[in-house]
Amino acid sequence: MAGNSGGVQSVERAFELMELIGRAGGECSLSHLSAESPLPPPTIHRLLRTLVGIGYVRQLPDRSYALGPRLIRLGEVANRQLGAVAAPVLGSLVGELSETASLAVLDGDMVIYVAQVPSPHSMRTNNEVGRRVTMHNTAVGKAVLAELDDARILKHVTQAGLTAATEWSVTSLSGVFASVEQVRADGYATDEQEHEVGVCGMAVSVPGAPTPMAVGISGPVARFDVDLRTRAVSALRDAAGTVSEALIGSRES
Repeated sequence: MAGNSGGVQSVERAFELMELIGRAGGECSLSHLSAESPLPPPTIHRLLRTLVGIGYVRQLPDRSYALGPRLIRLGEVANRQLGAVAAPVLGSLVGELSETASLAVLDGDMVIYVAQVPSPHSMRTNNEVGRRVTMHNTAVGKAVLAELDDARILKHVTQAGLTAATEWSVTSLSGVFASVEQVRADGYATDEQEHEVGVCGMAVSVPGAPTPMAVGISGPVARFDVDLRTRAVSALRDAAGTVSEALIGSRES
């Protein structure tokens, strides 16, 4: 029984190390892991050696560690399953608001679309599943950023870069933090033609999600009037709550 417990503990510790590497942007040094983990360095080194041996972590030429190739397939499968969970929720959102609805998940220093239901309008946006976008100038990205602490925001945005996709894009760190504070105050994020000219978006983070993610809508600026925006806030919050319940179950006992 004790051996079995030790085995389970080793699995938990191994996953904790992979989570730390993931939060560091996908690669980090042994000293970083030692500083961030309560585990003693010999234990960290032993677990990393095992993870490298089975392909879930790889060691880089500079002796730092990165997430390994075997995680790619698992991530792809997990994203497909997440998309299947979200699809009916996004479908209901489109039925209510008539704009393209999407689910995006934190992926390194960007967010990746894992599910989409298109608007019935002939003029509509298309957030292809598998497409990665920056966080500082998209509604889903800003909703995800607002779930992170300031240190992680700084790291992600600095590494991804503050590209100016349009003239309305935020291009300074102070601007990013100001927009994050606005999202936290409002409870939802907006994209006012910051990622693509003529396109607006709104998004809400999924509460309690195992990894930061957001539900959003997007469409032509001409249709993003006050009425749509007002209806979208409650609709997006309901959709995000439904996705949350599907992923982690109701917290009611």
